[in-house]
Formats: sequence, structure tokens, C-alpha cells
Amino acid sequence: MYNAQNMTFLHFITRPEVLFCFGLVAVVIVLGLVFTRVKLTGGRVFGIVALFFGVIIGANLMLANRAVSTFPGLEVANSYVASQAFDADRSAQLDLGWSLVPEYDAAAKQLRLNFTDKAGYPAEVTGLTVLVGRATEARDDSRPEFVREAGVFVAPLDLPAGKWMMQIEAFSTDGTPFRQRIDLLVRG
Repeated sequence: MYNAQNMTFLHFITRPEVLFCFGLVAVVIVLGLVFTRVKLTGGRVFGIVALFFGVIIGANLMLANRAVSTFPGLEVANSYVASQAFDADRSAQLDLGWSLVPEYDAAAKQLRLNFTDKAGYPAEVTGLTVLVGRATEARDDSRPEFVREAGVFVAPLDLPAGKWMMQIEAFSTDGTPFRQRIDLLVRG
């Protein structure tokens, strides 16, 4: 969700997982104060053990819920079928000889994609689609519209600081697909 280097203390302290842990610490402190003043009996020991396992089960349920609710979904419907064409698609993409250099300008709020061919000239790209989002959840996903300017594809895009993921799909003039996933770190 957040890059640890760019996360402020306020962002960290207000995350649900951290607040939950502070709550657990508070419960332990209160129990410690209560049990220093009361006689320890079998019923109270049972209560402590039940509370202990209840907290562990509660924490597991909360973390499982967070894991499932932030899962962005499947990459492909059937991985076996997708793997059958992987080597052929990869070879065709390598034969293109394209390289891609992404650049995000935070001041101008623009994402630039520079495709070059084997000779270093701008590649002849058709049908460019880009998905930009966080690697861990889909709520920030967007598909910016790119315009070609002087051989570079440019799209207006406002990205907050943190780690972003781009899934890029472009096609050559002969229809050969070029697919790449790139991690992008936006400093804030």
C-alpha cells in the first residue's frame, strides 16, 4: 500500500493494524493492573486463556479480511492455457528489440513512456494500453489516455508518493504484442 520510506508517522500510526495492536497493549496493561489487586482463581485463569485465544483469533480474522479485501484479482483466467503461448509470445517480443523507459514528472503530473527500437529510434507503436495502480489493491487503478508527442507517449496523471505498478501492452505495426510490467517509485 505505502512505501515504507515515504510513509509518515501519522499515516503509520492510524493504520488499522497498528491501532489494533495498540488496543491489545492497552488490554494487557489493564489486565495486569486488575490482576495485581485480585486473587487468581481457576475461573480467572480460564478467562485469561479464553481472552488470549480470542485476541489471537480476532487478529487472524482481521488480517485475513484485509488480505482478501485488498486482493486485486486474477491475472489470467487459466494459467495453464496462458503458459502454452508464453515462449512464442516472449520470442516475438524479444525479436521486436524494443526497450521502454518510463518517467513520471511529479511537478507536471505527467507520465511519459519512451519506446525505442533496436537502433534507438522511436518505435512504431500502435494500440497502447496502460494500467497504473498499486500492486496490492485495485482501488487506485487507472487507465490513462496517452498522446504521442515527439516520439514519446505522454499522459496527464496525478500519482501520490509511493510504489506504483504499470502493466503496459502495446502492439507493433505488424500486430506483435509488447507486454511489460514495471514498478514505479514516486517520491513525495
